[in-house]
Amino acid sequence: MKVRTLTFALVAAVAASFVAMADGEMATLSQDAFVALPAAGDAAPFVLDVRTPEEYVAGHVPGAVNIPYDQVGARLAEVPKDKQVVLYCRSGRRAVMASEVLAANGYTRLQHLEGDILGWQEKQRPVEVPRDPSACAAALKAGKAQAEACKPN
Repeated sequence: MKVRTLTFALVAAVAASFVAMADGEMATLSQDAFVALPAAGDAAPFVLDVRTPEEYVAGHVPGAVNIPYDQVGARLAEVPKDKQVVLYCRSGRRAVMASEVLAANGYTRLQHLEGDILGWQEKQRPVEVPRDPSACAAALKAGKAQAEACKPN
């Protein structure tokens, strides 16, 4: 019974957040709801870290892809339109700016991770760090989002 109730609550929260996005504002996704989402496969969200490469290599939400907020418009092809996109930055400002660019380009399944990376770390949630941070940062600056150096330890 508890699993059914939790599933219903999660579905209701996600549906409500998409309604908020339709009204022109990016919906917030709680960290607990995010953690409950599938981490892999077709149902997994696309997690977009819009901080700088240097911030990203210092630690990021597991599985997140780094596209700095000021490059999102030029790199739209790297962000899938057919998936839920969960954005975050340090404190929220850059995530909102990036979501505005995405929304203006037809993205409708946008959500903002509650608390951004500061809230994530405050709750002592796991972070990934690339195996070679300096090489990863250099690759990210060159626009290579899936560089070998960026794979976690």
